[in-house]
Amino acid sequence: MMTAMITPFTDDLQVNYAKAGEIAEYLCQNGTEGLVVCGTTGESPVLSHEEKLKLFAVVRDSVGGKIPVWAGTGSNNTAAAIELSREAEKLGVDGIMLVTPYYNKPSQEGLYQHFKQIAQNISLPVMLYNIPGRSSINLLPETVARLAEVKNITAIKEASGNMDQMTQLKTLLPDDFSIYSGDDSMTLPMMALGAVGVVSIASHLVGKEMRKMIDAFVQGNGAEALNIHKKLFPIFRGLFITTNPVPLKEALNMMGMQVGGFRPPLCHAEEKELVAIKKMLIDFGLLA
Repeated sequence: MMTAMITPFTDDLQVNYAKAGEIAEYLCQNGTEGLVVCGTTGESPVLSHEEKLKLFAVVRDSVGGKIPVWAGTGSNNTAAAIELSREAEKLGVDGIMLVTPYYNKPSQEGLYQHFKQIAQNISLPVMLYNIPGRSSINLLPETVARLAEVKNITAIKEASGNMDQMTQLKTLLPDDFSIYSGDDSMTLPMMALGAVGVVSIASHLVGKEMRKMIDAFVQGNGAEALNIHKKLFPIFRGLFITTNPVPLKEALNMMGMQVGGFRPPLCHAEEKELVAIKKMLIDFGLLA
């Protein structure tokens, strides 16, 4: 179980680096086996190049050596992604995650060249991140299979929500290529089809329970894993009542973790959404 970590802000919306270190340690102690820093959940589009590098360093200093720290260095600008990936490697992160380029809508050949060029400029392991709902393009299994031939492209976070596509990935990819669910609610179904785990956001709230579900499945206890999945399902759904990471950060603030607000264009949840988030936490016993 990996966690896509939030980026905490101060009251004036500066990155709260001290809190970032605390959150990384908290996650490490609550079931997380690896962190992704500056992904979608970390509000990467509104972070500067310098802020990202400092976050990589802070989280590495906090939990490096205990669990792997992966840096979100993806971009829709190949040259910029190469530069950030090189600098992240110099800082000592354990791997990088590269999201599919958004807005400019490259072809499958363009995607192949983009990811290949970045990977060939570093020696770190690379996790691809396919999320058509945010990038408007789908990284097809055939393209992933081509990319798997690049020696340091070793994993994919698959968030298409398409189980047929998951099966195609398992059919086309070598056995040592790791597939992670990109959606908490899809973790168990995707593991049934051969995924190794999840890059989670719910683990901020229910990390130990997520680990129990994954461990139960790996140990062959599918019935127990299903029961935990059903118990966690309201959390999985509740964290997407509006755009991620808004519900998650609102929930953490309600729980007293003081992770701050959102840089525009994201904004606080509406009142009806806050009521639903609070009820979700109370129902699960996370809030009195």
